[in-house]
Amino acid sequence: MKRIFVLLLIATILCISGCETFRGLGKDVEKAGSWVQEKAK
Repeated sequence: MKRIFVLLLIATILCISGCETFRGLGKDVEKAGSWVQEKAK
């Protein structure tokens, strides 16, 4: 039982950190897109 709880806790932490990483990646891609649009003008 204790082992299952630890595994679920680790999985939850990984999911939360993964969401934050993808959110940051999305912001970086958005900034890159804005830069490309500015250079195209």
